[in-house]
Amino acid sequence: MSATPVLALRGVSKRFGAVQALTDVELEVHAGEVVALVGDNGAGKSTLVKTIAGVHPIDEGVIEWDGKAVQINRPHDAQNLGVATVYQDLALCDNIDVVGNLYLGREVRKYGILDEVEMERRSRELLDTLSIRIPSVRIPIASLSGGQRQTVAIARSMLGEPKLVILDEPTAALGVEQTAQVLDLVERLRERNHAVLLISHNMADVKAVADKVAVLRLGRNNGVFEVKSTSQEEIISAITGATDNAVTRRAARSTGEIKK
Repeated sequence: MSATPVLALRGVSKRFGAVQALTDVELEVHAGEVVALVGDNGAGKSTLVKTIAGVHPIDEGVIEWDGKAVQINRPHDAQNLGVATVYQDLALCDNIDVVGNLYLGREVRKYGILDEVEMERRSRELLDTLSIRIPSVRIPIASLSGGQRQTVAIARSMLGEPKLVILDEPTAALGVEQTAQVLDLVERLRERNHAVLLISHNMADVKAVADKVAVLRLGRNNGVFEVKSTSQEEIISAITGATDNAVTRRAARSTGEIKK
């Protein structure tokens, strides 16, 4: 893992009128690393993602890309740097086939005419590279399962060879098998040395694929944890801000036993 993070947020703040959505947020994501961003509803996760994606420019602080300060004032700025964001709604067209969805807005043309053969070839190659299995690249998106749709949306984000992939609740409303498909793909993104920022409420998913967990609470940092050495209870405690929980009670019991 490189010592210089692909993305670093330094003291980032964002306000909407009288509402302070983010306050002095710090975050680092390295190449070949999956960082899970967690927090309760209203913690500021969506706002933070949208500042990185260029939807909401920051008010204060610095965004660094490969160690250099950058300005991200619009989505094109983020895309040009190498940020790909897959939102929860996926933004797929159900009545168009897989090839059409992958190349929607970036169609390949030859002599001014859509080159369907080349787009199909590239689509198969991309899906094979990511080990994505679907019945055919020519079936409508509506015919795919929820997990398959999610993997197609992630595959589409890879067309620009991004350095950072942001996944917003990629396993929400998916079954066990479909969730496993998506988590396998997240691991393959890490193996390909992409930096991945995963937003999730599912602690099982977080523990399964993330290297680190960054907790937001009321728009502020509330801890960054190494997944391997941190219990689920500690992470939940940071999310809720609870002081009386299983972790603190266990620690108190241990201290009492030592004193005796």
